[in-house]
Amino acid sequence: MTVDVDLVLVGGGGAASLVLAALGPSSGLRVAVVDPVLKRGQDRTWAFWGEPGTFLDPLLSASWDAVDVVTATGRRTLPLAPMRYAMLRSAPLYDLAAATGAIRITAPAGEFDDDGSKVTIKDAGGTPLVRADWALDSRPRPPRRPGRTSWLQHFRGWWLESDRPVFDPGRAVLMDFRTPQPARGVSFGYVLPVSDRFALVEYTEFSPAVISGEAYDRALEGYLALLGLGSLRIREIEDGVIPMTDGPFTPRPSPRVVRIGTAGGATRPSTGYTFSAMARQAGQIARAVEAGRPPVPEPAYPARHLWMDAVQLRALDRGLVGGVAFFDGLFARNPAERVLRFLDGNTTVREDLALMASSPLLPMMRAAAGDAAGRLTS
Repeated sequence: MTVDVDLVLVGGGGAASLVLAALGPSSGLRVAVVDPVLKRGQDRTWAFWGEPGTFLDPLLSASWDAVDVVTATGRRTLPLAPMRYAMLRSAPLYDLAAATGAIRITAPAGEFDDDGSKVTIKDAGGTPLVRADWALDSRPRPPRRPGRTSWLQHFRGWWLESDRPVFDPGRAVLMDFRTPQPARGVSFGYVLPVSDRFALVEYTEFSPAVISGEAYDRALEGYLALLGLGSLRIREIEDGVIPMTDGPFTPRPSPRVVRIGTAGGATRPSTGYTFSAMARQAGQIARAVEAGRPPVPEPAYPARHLWMDAVQLRALDRGLVGGVAFFDGLFARNPAERVLRFLDGNTTVREDLALMASSPLLPMMRAAAGDAAGRLTS
């Protein structure tokens, strides 16, 4: 039988779980989740910055008021107040989402039939599964046209445990650029300690393509040797690939279907960071529902930021600027809070101009000119 609900979430991962958590169990909505896999347990870790005082605070594994950015020339500690850098593991978010009482339909979604007043979601064979007033679709989706520049944020992280205190739980490393740099792109390590004996240590690249599993492992082994932490046990492994592209996504493909997560434009093109925008849009959806409005979030980032991201991606991709020098320069010439708010899409025009003025002028002008020519051609 077809299930009738007010709201259906297609895909049950981070974006959908954030919406369920923001709605809470007392929203009064009939909600269904369509996903062939029931998400549970620790399958991923999200790290993000923002101000304290959100519905996520009770779920956090750790948070830091300052972070370090490290290069071959030294270490810079960045005070984040009034913001903070925080870590959220997936299990408590999935548990909170499950406690909302949403109906779970463990089947892959097929065709969407949107008649302008209701959305019917069918399975792969065409049988109706659920009918809803609104559908929020978080499944991965390519942009509606290929980007002029398309990179990836790709990474492997090891959850490491030690028999003795080796980590400083009060200090997180946001970017450590002492890792060997790829021929085309930028790499860095980071360290997120939960205690003095347990931490997530990760190797990340911004580059056009992923590398082999053996290459990630070698990079992590080299980074750990650089840190000099001694003998450690690997308790868990996390991998991920996130698109970095100036290709546009379609956030609303039909009247009553809204895309969220990466498919809805929540991923920052210049870095691949996604979680903060997903959480922000989940809060907007919950507030809209509470006020009796359609569950349609605002665009994740201002149009001018997407243009700035396209220029930055082009400059990195064409070798007009070096990745390490570019990111280190942003933090060296701007308050950390301004840079992080920019990456979240929350800076003013005046602050954006200050950020642009702190970047390499001539290379970025060349990138901007190339981007304009590309837009005219396409």
